[in-house]
Amino acid sequence: MRKRTHPRAALAMLGLSLLGACAPGFRYTNAPPLPLEQLDYGFPVKTALTNPRVAYIDQGSGPQTLLLVSGLAANAGFWRYNIPELAKHYRVVAVDLPGYGRSQKDAGYPYTMDFYAETLSRLIRELGLTNVVPIGHSMGGQIAMWLALRHPEQVQRLVLISPAGFESFDRGEGEWLRNALTIRSIREASEESIRRNLAMNFYTWSDRWEWMVEERARMAKAPEFDQFAYAVVKSVGAMLDAPTTPLLGKIRQPTLVVYGRYDGLIPNPYLHPGRTRNVMREGAAAIPNAKLAEIDEAGHLVIIEKADAVNRAIVEFLGR
Repeated sequence: MRKRTHPRAALAMLGLSLLGACAPGFRYTNAPPLPLEQLDYGFPVKTALTNPRVAYIDQGSGPQTLLLVSGLAANAGFWRYNIPELAKHYRVVAVDLPGYGRSQKDAGYPYTMDFYAETLSRLIRELGLTNVVPIGHSMGGQIAMWLALRHPEQVQRLVLISPAGFESFDRGEGEWLRNALTIRSIREASEESIRRNLAMNFYTWSDRWEWMVEERARMAKAPEFDQFAYAVVKSVGAMLDAPTTPLLGKIRQPTLVVYGRYDGLIPNPYLHPGRTRNVMREGAAAIPNAKLAEIDEAGHLVIIEKADAVNRAIVEFLGR
């Protein structure tokens, strides 16, 4: 039976539930702030472009380049369980989107789907990437679709993991979602709520992923946190303003759609109760050349919860 989540998961048409605890307690109350520029992903971080400056991880080599794009409120470090295996076969570039992680943040940036897609296109050109396969998780999947639609010459294949953009929202639903999240609510989220709502992204929460709670709780104490929160708020509106549902038939690249069977965020459990499988099947069916891979005992953050299965699906789809 499909798991149900709290109505606040309505914010997650899209990516990472923000207000997040499975285990009670406040482990990080006295922990020092964590400046976003000091986030540790376990890999060296490089930068490219200007205005915005983009931080990225660059590992491995191979005839294809995998461009990993994270979801709402996430960063390149969320791919830490995928990069080592994928880098055995391909060049892997995991990106911090502008406004997130160690990339540049500025209230003057529009943080729209077009803005993100154009930034990725510029990065591809600056780094001289070839045979590019964007792999987007959640909001990153919606951005990857926009990149494929806007710059098809830069995209060889496409991998969409628990993608936003397949689920449509009418005007009233969209306005409710748009107004449900504020900078203040993100900043003032308790450690308990952070942990609880992160757990919504999993089929089974584990203390192995407590690093996400610590990262988020300590980030909130950093001076630049409000700039990050601003990007999150703007990104929610951007996803609503640029649905990909009516454009799926125009995606010509071979595409793989991967999802966790027990994704508790897609479809939105409050506005659109239903089965994840149905949303993903309908989305994949609308793309002319798409394959579908369901991963059992996994939730929305399937790239973390079932990293090995995700990696195998990608390698099988792309070849070595």
